Amino acid sequence: MYDFVIIGGGIVGISTAYHLVSSAPGAKVLVLEKEPSLGLHQTGRNSGVIHSGIYYRPGSLKARFAVEGSRAMYAFCRRHDIPHERCGKVIVAVREEERPQLEALYRRGIQNGLRLKKLTPEELREKEPHVRGLEALYVPDTGIVDFRRVLRVLAAMAEEKGVEIRTSAGVEEIEEHREWTEVHTSGETVRTRFLINCAGLFSDRIARRARVSLDLKIVPFRGEYYELRPEKRHLVKNLIYPVPNPSFPFLGVHFTRMIDGTVHVGPNAVLALKREGYRKRDICLRDALEVFAYPAFWKIAFRHMPEGIGELVRSFSKGAMVRLVRRYLPEINGGDLIPAPAGVRAQALSRDGRLLDDFVILRSKRGVHVCNAPSPAATASLRIGSYIAERVLEGPFEKSTG
Repeated sequence: MYDFVIIGGGIVGISTAYHLVSSAPGAKVLVLEKEPSLGLHQTGRNSGVIHSGIYYRPGSLKARFAVEGSRAMYAFCRRHDIPHERCGKVIVAVREEERPQLEALYRRGIQNGLRLKKLTPEELREKEPHVRGLEALYVPDTGIVDFRRVLRVLAAMAEEKGVEIRTSAGVEEIEEHREWTEVHTSGETVRTRFLINCAGLFSDRIARRARVSLDLKIVPFRGEYYELRPEKRHLVKNLIYPVPNPSFPFLGVHFTRMIDGTVHVGPNAVLALKREGYRKRDICLRDALEVFAYPAFWKIAFRHMPEGIGELVRSFSKGAMVRLVRRYLPEINGGDLIPAPAGVRAQALSRDGRLLDDFVILRSKRGVHVCNAPSPAATASLRIGSYIAERVLEGPFEKSTG
């Protein structure tokens, strides 16, 4: 009998395991990961940005956990000699109609307690000499790291404290009994006093298998990236972001210097027809039909049709992507962009047709279900893990004798 079984071996699941055994020494904790190794999906397929928390509604979990989580992430990386850099980023307005949105973003960042600086076009060129814009915000506390490296260190520390991690252990069924929950995988059945669902792209399905009533569904959005050719990397000194569309929960195509020195351009955001569909040709009939049969999907599709069409055009037309990129970096041409691996974002869509813009962490009688944890979940992972541990361990903790 385990005290806690965690489904999902990404950075949120492993952080939760680590914080549980740190807060409750002696607890029996098992992590089940369906893949042969950890962090193959959202943890290992993101832009590697340590977000500051500027974008998120003040008081929301995303705002709180991004700010607190970024501080914890920098401290963790320093403590364990993980390569990282607090390089800062610029958010650039290139059209007149973006100026009010940039000002609103500035006010939101100040409310979230961030250090920010408004930049004139001349000051922007000092930060990013090749970028053109009407004005910009400088966010000094944004940084870069390889979250897979963070995950490996965190997993090793969790195992040292007694956490068991089993890979190639996909969950097939969950049965609740009076005193415990049985979790069936392809190879075994385990019993646990408490279940924690950190299954990312499959978190809603895991929650429903555990008989949790949900008013949302995970809709997968593929983010496609390009990489700048090595001879053009000098055009991007650090991180360059557009002013985001306030009604769309994606940050837009940006330029990211990775911790290995490469520079990525992207992502866009297109509906994926498979929950782990990293290529255009990846299709899962069940996944696709589940999205198309969900009435809320059509509400959001019609509401955001212009944005969706633009994302789709840029997915199939490199020329369209280049035209967007050249608004910020006029020196880039089509030959400078090389296709790079894509990622898939697990975005929760509510029954009433809203793309949920905050983390959704639900508590059931004998479980916690993380049902919406897209970006900035990697940045916030240490804080999310500690938060779940705090909620689970409310009141006295008694180690099981089973």
